[in-house]
Amino acid sequence: TLRNLIGSLDLEQTQTSRESINKQLRGVLDEATGPWGIRVTRVELKSIEPPPRVLAAMEQQITAERTKRATILTAEAEREAQIKKAEGAKQAAVLAASAQQEAQVLQAKGQKEALILQAEGARQAQILRAQGEAEAIQTVFSAINAGKATPELLSYKYLEMLPKIADGQASKLWMVPSDLTGALESISKGFGLGK
Repeated sequence: TLRNLIGSLDLEQTQTSRESINKQLRGVLDEATGPWGIRVTRVELKSIEPPPRVLAAMEQQITAERTKRATILTAEAEREAQIKKAEGAKQAAVLAASAQQEAQVLQAKGQKEALILQAEGARQAQILRAQGEAEAIQTVFSAINAGKATPELLSYKYLEMLPKIADGQASKLWMVPSDLTGALESISKGFGLGK
């Protein structure tokens, strides 16, 4: 009966299921001794000592099972590590792309604001320049009106300014008034050089 019970178990179960073997063996023995008036209340196996060949086979099987489990666990661990590495690389790539995009957006906004500020600065400079020129013209005009300039004085000042106008780097075209000869005559009369 004991051989039948142990034979139905695999090798690892025979080492770890002693309590279950005790219960099954008690049931079988109680059935067999019941007709004779004997009741088996307890069976206890103290140790199972298989033959050396079976023991060697059991050890090989246990070693193979442990090796198999270790191999499976190692493969699963490597798989998990590779998945984690891939996920980490993916997240790093996403973050790098996002950071690069954000940097480009910020750079574009900065360039836009710089261009707007430059345009506003240029506009304000033109406005101030125009206001300054307008004030200068107004001042000159007021001075001319206040001083009651004669045509001779105006002609003289015009001739005085001609070299400065010609000296300008942007001057490519000269405007000579059609009444230049009249202006020159007025000057010569003013200095008493006229005929």
